[in-house]
Amino acid sequence: MNRPFYQYLAGALTARENCKKAGNAEWLDRWESRLEQLDKLLPSGSRFDAGSVVVKGESSSRQIVIATSFHHMDEHGGYDGWTEHRLLVKPDLAFGFTVTVGGRNRNDIKDYIAEAFDSVLREEINPEELEKAA
Repeated sequence: MNRPFYQYLAGALTARENCKKAGNAEWLDRWESRLEQLDKLLPSGSRFDAGSVVVKGESSSRQIVIATSFHHMDEHGGYDGWTEHRLLVKPDLAFGFTVTVGGRNRNDIKDYIAEAFDSVLREEINPEELEKAA
C-alpha cells in the first residue's frame, strides 16, 4: 500500500527508537539500514550536491530534522559557495506537515528549499518496493 514518504519516514524513526529502548540490536540495525536507504530518496544533486540526511538523534514521530547543503551559483552560472540548512518537518492537522528551513537565506533560497523538500516528502512510495530493493 502506498503511503506518503514523510509518514513512512516517521514510522521508521519510531521503530528505530523503540528498538533502542527495548535493546533489540538486530532490529535496530535493520531500521538503521532502512533509514540510510530512505536518506537516498531525499534531494541530492541539482545543487543539493552534498546530499541530504535525516538527523536521527533529533528526529522522531513528532518531528523530522533533515540536514542539507545548497550549492549556489553566480549570475554567470559558476558555482560560488554553499549554505548549510537544517529543515524541521512538523505535523500540521490541516496540511499533513509543515517545513521550516533554517540557515542563511542567501539569494532568498529558503523558499525554494522548502518547496523541494515538501514535494519529495509528500510523494507516495510503496514500502514493499523499498523492502525488496534493500
